[in-house]
Amino acid sequence: MNSSIECAKEKIREAISKSNVPEDPIHAENTLKWVLYLKLDANDALQIAALAHDIDRANESRKTLRSDFSDYDAFKASHAQNSVIILAEILNTCHVEQSIIEEACQLVAQHEVGGDQLSDLLKDADSISYFEVNMPLYFQREGYEETLKRCIWGYHRLSPKMKKKCQKMTYSDSTLVGLLQEAVSTAENELVCSK
Repeated sequence: MNSSIECAKEKIREAISKSNVPEDPIHAENTLKWVLYLKLDANDALQIAALAHDIDRANESRKTLRSDFSDYDAFKASHAQNSVIILAEILNTCHVEQSIIEEACQLVAQHEVGGDQLSDLLKDADSISYFEVNMPLYFQREGYEETLKRCIWGYHRLSPKMKKKCQKMTYSDSTLVGLLQEAVSTAENELVCSK
């Protein structure tokens, strides 16, 4: 394995391990797991992007704050751009090939919205990972209504294939099961009404 890539992955994991958001390290690894499930031959740039897509949340002094934005999508766009800046610093420090830096940063920049095959795949992996590992902790921290809004938003981001996977997810907590069912139902109804 390329030592510059290993250096980058190690530094990304180290940075994310310092996050005050307890699910961040698990979410980074789980997003990578989903990327590799969806694309067995994922290249280094895509794997790096999977690990680092939320890296701005790991540094309290540099992270994008939700409270600074009235619009959730604007917040997410700023978060993605801030993560690109932090990732580029790490990749340059590790002397990663310029073409990999550019591709990984482009993927992180687009991970909230997609737009091409690989960024759509990363968006799917990120979104399904939220439902798999983030949602229970998000619920504990933010409560039912905020989690419901976040789940509806996240469900809309999923591809049809991943929506089917999401619909089959279950939790040991019946409140979370009900919350997911309500989010899916609401999101599906919104899709029907918008047609």
